[in-house]
Amino acid sequence: MLKNTEELIISKYGITKDAFHIFRRALEEVSDDLNRYDEIKEYNQLKVLAAFQEERISDSHFTNSTGYAYDDMGREGLDRVYARVFNTEAAIVRPHFVNGTHAIGTALFGNLRPEDTLLAISGRPYDTLHGVIGLNGLKGTGSLKDYGIKYDEVDLIDDEHLDFENIEKKIKSNDSIKMVHIQRSTGYSTRKALQLTEIKKAIDLVKSLNSSIIVFVDNCYGEFVDIYEPTDFGADLMAGSLIKNIGGGISPTGGYIVGKKEYVENAAYRLTVPGIGGECGAMLDTMRTLFQGFFLAPNVTIEALKGAHLLSKVMELSGFSCKPSSREKRSDIVQTITFGDKDVLIEFIRGIQEAAPIDSYVTCIPTPMPGYEDEVIMAAGAFIQGSSIELSADAPIREPYIAYIQGGLTFDHAKIGALIALNKVINAKK
Repeated sequence: MLKNTEELIISKYGITKDAFHIFRRALEEVSDDLNRYDEIKEYNQLKVLAAFQEERISDSHFTNSTGYAYDDMGREGLDRVYARVFNTEAAIVRPHFVNGTHAIGTALFGNLRPEDTLLAISGRPYDTLHGVIGLNGLKGTGSLKDYGIKYDEVDLIDDEHLDFENIEKKIKSNDSIKMVHIQRSTGYSTRKALQLTEIKKAIDLVKSLNSSIIVFVDNCYGEFVDIYEPTDFGADLMAGSLIKNIGGGISPTGGYIVGKKEYVENAAYRLTVPGIGGECGAMLDTMRTLFQGFFLAPNVTIEALKGAHLLSKVMELSGFSCKPSSREKRSDIVQTITFGDKDVLIEFIRGIQEAAPIDSYVTCIPTPMPGYEDEVIMAAGAFIQGSSIELSADAPIREPYIAYIQGGLTFDHAKIGALIALNKVINAKK
């Protein structure tokens, strides 16, 4: 970092000597790790570029259709590019998905029928899926449970590894299991993100026991973190959000579903209606940004990953527990920090907000949020509302007071965010 840059940061944000010393030390200690991430970025950039070229994407694909949008070449071309990159038979990529939960729910509803069982093998899914499944105690909302779809789960071992022995027992003892659900990322929990090697082992196990079971992977926060994706190892169906990794920071909204043609079509029938599926749907002036965001995604994801890695080292040096640690291989862009203190947690979140380009002057406070069971405090000074590929942080207000940090369109911005948040924490502890 240039001396002029250091002086500007210190004077602009009132950074203490203690905070800057920890930050500088962390940056030096992770320098070799950051270089290794660039190798992943280069591979994935080439993979995406090749898909664009093989599908002969042109300026014509950026034009907009209206009404029913029959034969929209841009929409169809985008689906094919996604399918190529994820090594699948089909894809549906749409701005009509309001978030990742909507895309995941569409995949589940489209492929599960009454009396089927959904088996979650990575423990209880992310909070916002509780209402989709019917785990929130509400009736008559149209959840899977309301439609007679059963649910079961297998907890992780020590919040870290899949319990293959119990997964096998569940599948062998229940002929109604139609789909196995795997959540790659951590969600609002203390668990670790699942490594792809473990996801592959799970897919192989499920298919060896019953090849007709659909293996679904919630890939939110995991795209382009590795040179492989779960679909490269046989996942039948996968979904995620366009305002996370895969949208490259410029997709304005939307989600994607990729996988085997039959299962993607079933999901498309749920998104629209049976008989129409993905054949209709005007893309509402989003074509260029959806294509361009996907093209930028490998680079933006790695910038965010570097930021998360640096942040883990910064906070470890400050005495906090981080998952993943700065010594571990990462499988998503999410960084968790356990504060054990409500007030320190809140100050950290406020530091991330203060570092934002948008609404940096706003003071974050805990508040109830739709789909969440606890009050949540969020730092989200983003160009796109709710975009968690942009530097953001959120935390449910519950013990042990864990912050979930993700994103950073550039590593430089992620560095500044880490430093300002660290400074707030140090001041809060005095």
